[in-house]
Amino acid sequence: MIEKFEVFISTLERERRITVFLPKNYRDSSKSYPVLYMHDGQNLFEDRDASFGFSWGIKDYLEQSGQELIVVGIDCNHTGYNRFNEYGPWINRSLAQDLFGQDEDLGGEGDAYISFIVHELKQLIDSKYRTLPDETSMAGSSMGGLISTYAACNYSHIFRKTASLSSAYWFNQKEIEALIKDSDLSAIEKFYMDVGTKEITASFHHQDYIDSSDAVYDILKEKVSDCRYEVIEDAEHNEAAWRKRVPEIFKYLYS
Repeated sequence: MIEKFEVFISTLERERRITVFLPKNYRDSSKSYPVLYMHDGQNLFEDRDASFGFSWGIKDYLEQSGQELIVVGIDCNHTGYNRFNEYGPWINRSLAQDLFGQDEDLGGEGDAYISFIVHELKQLIDSKYRTLPDETSMAGSSMGGLISTYAACNYSHIFRKTASLSSAYWFNQKEIEALIKDSDLSAIEKFYMDVGTKEITASFHHQDYIDSSDAVYDILKEKVSDCRYEVIEDAEHNEAAWRKRVPEIFKYLYS
């Protein structure tokens, strides 16, 4: 069961599509459910909506497994480089040249984006659907993993479970490491992170991804009692690779 609607992100003055997956028996019961917020919502549920024609397959997994969970997908911003801007908590003044051959700043809108989720979207979802407001999680990949980690640090009392896949921590490496060190993460129940051995984005190759994630994990494992880190052999940087990890990650977060 999937519902789609548009919202206005007041903190950024932009419209955005929201896709909500509801458990199979949602209409026939009075039960309330945990909620998982995920980025790049267009890529989560069905291949026909995915940017590159292949989704995470979350709809199929949840329907087949019977796992009862509400998943809220937030489409990324497809305009220009705004995906990097919204998922980047801090401004990066050098990467645009490497990534796109352009001289401009990237990032810096991540706090406004997460503020929208916490203060506007969560309230809307909790009022519109039968949720368990205190059982809220977040997950994302690549830049979505970076912004999910940022959200966990700043709102650990809300996002008590987090999954960060193939994260582009290198976009704000020093800043995210410093934030984790300075954050009280005692409220986080579970934190999953991983990286593949064949990741690549522009000039950032697999070892850059591994070194970047290794550095974050070394800090996180001292701050979060249940922190799991996987290095996935031969995994590339795409939805097909993340789709394979969905069952194990969902079981870990919600078992």
